[in-house]
Amino acid sequence: MTAKALIIGAPRSGSGKTSVTIGLLRAFARRGVKVRGIKTGPDYIDPGFHAVATGTPGLNLDSWAMQPDLLRHLLTQQAEGADLLLIESAMGLFDGIAVSDNRTGSAADLARLFHIPVLLVLDVSGQSQTAAAMAHGFAHYDPAVKMAAIILNRTGSERHRTLCTEAIEKIGLPVAGCVMRDPTLTLPERHLGLVQASEHPEIDAHIERLADTMERAINLDALLALASPIDLVKGSTQAGIAPPGQRIALAEDAAFTFLYPHLKRQWREAGAEILPFSPLADEGPDASCDICWLPGGYPELFAGQLAAASQFKASLARFAQAKPVHVNAEATWYWGKRWRTRTG
Repeated sequence: MTAKALIIGAPRSGSGKTSVTIGLLRAFARRGVKVRGIKTGPDYIDPGFHAVATGTPGLNLDSWAMQPDLLRHLLTQQAEGADLLLIESAMGLFDGIAVSDNRTGSAADLARLFHIPVLLVLDVSGQSQTAAAMAHGFAHYDPAVKMAAIILNRTGSERHRTLCTEAIEKIGLPVAGCVMRDPTLTLPERHLGLVQASEHPEIDAHIERLADTMERAINLDALLALASPIDLVKGSTQAGIAPPGQRIALAEDAAFTFLYPHLKRQWREAGAEILPFSPLADEGPDASCDICWLPGGYPELFAGQLAAASQFKASLARFAQAKPVHVNAEATWYWGKRWRTRTG
């Protein structure tokens, strides 16, 4: 069977895409649907929520950073053994870098490339019939990007739902569901996005509540029927990032989390060996490795603990005297008595 897919998009960030996506992922999984999540663009955090919701690794597809052949390869891998892929847009559906050839990084690029229909999440708080004008604009902005249906989010009452629904259906777009306003469904945020799934207290219980809400608010059978089978074309990893060494010392703990799962998988498939270590546990890189990789994350939350990790700092300094150390832009070292971070 060929996996089916839907893109979950919105006019902007903060519309509720992530909560809707996570809730739908868990709701479908509870029904026995083999569902997997994908996030568009550069995002280390949301795929973690997708993974918790489904029990399978998340994936990023970035049409700006990845060649089409690599996108095809990764999508094919994610679709193996799956019934349904839910692809969550970053920011607004059409937002990206203004370049040609469908390489903007937007979710709309994937909609065009793979002919995947869009489920549009509209935050209708503070409006009613005007939501139809918004939906109309999305339906006609790009004929190559098909709007499958609308999800009304943050409606305030039954009358509010009726006004929005009737106006949108009058322009020929179906309303697949309506999520009532509920502040308890909101996920906590910090700079760079949501608080990570691994830090969220009682994350599984929260995802269960989201799934309960989506099951009440949305006709899941109708949604599954709207999803389109993916035309899977064999891709290639030739344009992927090659392993930076044969043996890679990888910092991996609550402070250093920003490494895409598909990169680790590709490096291992290419024959590289990855040796994780934890700076928070005062561990240093294995001296036999060819390179040390410190991915980004939120090290500033652990500044005191990292500053006190003398064994880690000393072993990293020894490693750096002879071999390369890669540090992501999110974290910079200041050797001395303190740890400094910057975000960008």
